[in-house]
Amino acid sequence: MRKSYRVKKEKEFQKVFVSGKSSANRNFVVYVLPKEDQKHFRVGISVGKKVGNAVQRNAVKRKIRASLQELRENLSPDVDFIIIARPSVALLSFQEVYSNLQHVLKLAKVMKSN
Repeated sequence: MRKSYRVKKEKEFQKVFVSGKSSANRNFVVYVLPKEDQKHFRVGISVGKKVGNAVQRNAVKRKIRASLQELRENLSPDVDFIIIARPSVALLSFQEVYSNLQHVLKLAKVMKSN
């Protein structure tokens, strides 16, 4: 995912945490902050040390990014959101990560309704 699609700075993360609304399922927590006049969505991914070692955490992040790449067309352009992976995500396959992510993004109303 290109840099313009990422929430990188600590201040931006904190703004989404403090001002945003949260939604969750068993494997992910999503904080969403609406931002008007934005060309496309921006996402931050957080995978804590409880998920596993660095190799496992990076694998989880790759699965999340790949899922977002596939869901990109259905995501609202005027939001910043943070995805937090819970420890149980480390055991999931790509397809399970994809479906769980799709579920939590629908709960958070980040996905456009078709």
